Amino acid sequence: MAAPAEATTQAEVGHEPGHASFPPFDTSTFPSQILWFAVVFGGMYYYLSRRFLPAVGNVIAARRARIAKDIDEATAMQTQADQAAAAHEKSLAQARLNAQATAQAARDRIAAETDAKRKALEDQLAAKMAEAEGRIAVNRNAAMANVAGIAKDAVGAIVERLIGRSPDQAVVAAAVDSSSRA
Repeated sequence: MAAPAEATTQAEVGHEPGHASFPPFDTSTFPSQILWFAVVFGGMYYYLSRRFLPAVGNVIAARRARIAKDIDEATAMQTQADQAAAAHEKSLAQARLNAQATAQAARDRIAAETDAKRKALEDQLAAKMAEAEGRIAVNRNAAMANVAGIAKDAVGAIVERLIGRSPDQAVVAAAVDSSSRA
């Protein structure tokens, strides 16, 4: 009974007893396989060369153009940024120069005002000093005049104590006058 079961299995698979090759490797089907291979390859080649590859080529060309455009725009923007930076640096340098000039003008103006105030103050102080020196001279002369009188009185009192009598005022005045000139 084992034989009929084995025959049924081989019949179901489509193999004849003794023939066990893989269908694509069967030499009897090579010409039809080659024909269908050529037909399918030709159809795919036609489809790919006429439809698919030009579309891919267009996408690649569009991307290449977009990349070139983006690079050109980036270069233009970089140039604009460099120009803007140069203009900014130039305006900063000009602003620094203006600030320095303004500061120097303010320093010069303040120095001139300070010099004028100092000169006026020096003039006021010189006038006050001259006035004070005049008053000092007047006071010194007055004091010197008083000193002569005080000296005459002191000499008279000293001589009176020493000799016991009052000296002649004319002699005392002459002695004080002669000593003050020397």
